[in-house]
Amino acid sequence: MTLARIIASGLGSGRAPRAPGTVASLLAVLLGIPLMLAPSGTLALATAVASLGGLWAIHAAKVDGDPGWVVIDEIAGQWLALLGLARPTALGLLAAFALFRLFDIAKPGPVGWADRQAGATGIMWALRTYWPVLFS
Repeated sequence: MTLARIIASGLGSGRAPRAPGTVASLLAVLLGIPLMLAPSGTLALATAVASLGGLWAIHAAKVDGDPGWVVIDEIAGQWLALLGLARPTALGLLAAFALFRLFDIAKPGPVGWADRQAGATGIMWALRTYWPVLFS
């Protein structure tokens, strides 16, 4: 497996036999806790790196469409949702996880449009549209 596919698959979490997006989101929450406890801005930087790295990885892996195993967008999106928390609490983490999964599955408004766009840009553009939905 290439580095691009490892990144695109969310360190392999996208290969889960059931609900790979949910598995990747759970992994993101678990990885997000220490990022939230690190110096200020660490989670925001990790989110930006995951987003840009996701664009590169999906393109480099020559992904066609939006296969279920590509979950780097779930990881970056879940971290984006965690940015709305002042600190990691059990209730806050659960709420961020549940709200992100709800929006990711339902794909309301512009999120659904962005998700239907082709290639890496479409996959990761849907992530960009979550920002105003989650934090308005």
